[in-house]
Amino acid sequence: MESPEIENLVLANHVEAVNGLLYISGGGWTDHWRPQQVPGAPPMVSHLGVAVTVLIPASAPPIPQQLAVAVEDERGQQIAGMQTQLGQARPPGIPPGDAQRVVLALSFNLVFPGPGAYRLVARLGISAPRELPFRVHDVSPPAASPPIN
Repeated sequence: MESPEIENLVLANHVEAVNGLLYISGGGWTDHWRPQQVPGAPPMVSHLGVAVTVLIPASAPPIPQQLAVAVEDERGQQIAGMQTQLGQARPPGIPPGDAQRVVLALSFNLVFPGPGAYRLVARLGISAPRELPFRVHDVSPPAASPPIN
């Protein structure tokens, strides 16, 4: 008997899931560029959109599956995360024997502790986790131009 699996995991600027479809803007990146922190200013908040598709085989047992998605640093420490439970009820209209695809759009607003290597990790039940490495870079503000006389 097959078990559900994470089919796709995508980092994006913005993601929405509407009527079983994913709408992805600025997707597929591996490098996040954020303005460098100004001393005394509030921390810079980064927005990450995450698209996830889960494939549920027709032969999968009809039990709920726990899906957890986390952002981790290079040491495996969780920076942010969320989890949800996927039901296994088959919606009407799916022919017997056909797999079911579940689409999810997640949003993270978080403060990265610093530039460097991070990874997005998605775990579904007993399946092997899916990992997506990415990097965070600080961008220095442009130097002020001298006035033009």
